[in-house]
Amino acid sequence: MMHSPITAAVAARATPLTMAHACQGCRTSKPLGMAITMAFQPIVDIETGSVFAYEALVRGADGQSAGEVLASVEADMIYKFDQACRVKAIELAGALFAPDGDAKLSINFMPNAVYEPNACIRASLAAARRVGFDPERLMFEFTENERMVDVDHVRHIIASYQARGFTTAIDDFGAGYAGLGLLADLRPDMLKLDMALIRGIESSAARRTIVANVVRMADELGIRCIAEGIETSGELQALRKVGIRLCQGYFLARPAIDRLPPIIRI
Repeated sequence: MMHSPITAAVAARATPLTMAHACQGCRTSKPLGMAITMAFQPIVDIETGSVFAYEALVRGADGQSAGEVLASVEADMIYKFDQACRVKAIELAGALFAPDGDAKLSINFMPNAVYEPNACIRASLAAARRVGFDPERLMFEFTENERMVDVDHVRHIIASYQARGFTTAIDDFGAGYAGLGLLADLRPDMLKLDMALIRGIESSAARRTIVANVVRMADELGIRCIAEGIETSGELQALRKVGIRLCQGYFLARPAIDRLPPIIRI
């Protein structure tokens, strides 16, 4: 996704490294190509009207788009960039989220930007402690727009994150390589259904059948579904009818930089 802190084009430059090199890449004193901040977009429970999570979407400090930010990231800065995005999102969440609330903070990542999950999560946990943000409210969305080669590595990341109490999600499910084989191998907590499945679902019996069956299958596996990219009332009502409660998209709320936007409508 263009909103994600790491996209396939950027993460593909993250050549597998030794632990020493990966850690050095995070610690390097070389500055990022652009100062960053985050925009937040809610994932809404349409049955209760409450916010299930806010997704953090990278932006430039002067309002530059995700694409502009990502274009400024050099190949040797991938690991540091990933860490900086996580830390910035958590720091802002510490200031913006209700401390006694239960809304999650959803952070995007690409698997090859994480060398070893228990090592790479340290900066995030330190940021959470610093700002008083409960780390069990963290949700990590991963997307893989190229065929996944090292499934064992991603399975290890998900298992490590789940053991720490984090929520895990496959983003863009139903697009590219994020399909049934990946779901069988990885068993995340959540599936985010790609907007290509959502667009025009109210007038497409085929899309409604596919989404309804994905929801039923996910329920049997103990996995919750999120529909993303909702832009119309018709799409929202069709999703409600096939059993989806968690929804995200411009129809509900647009991303807002450095603040939590209100829900426009449900």
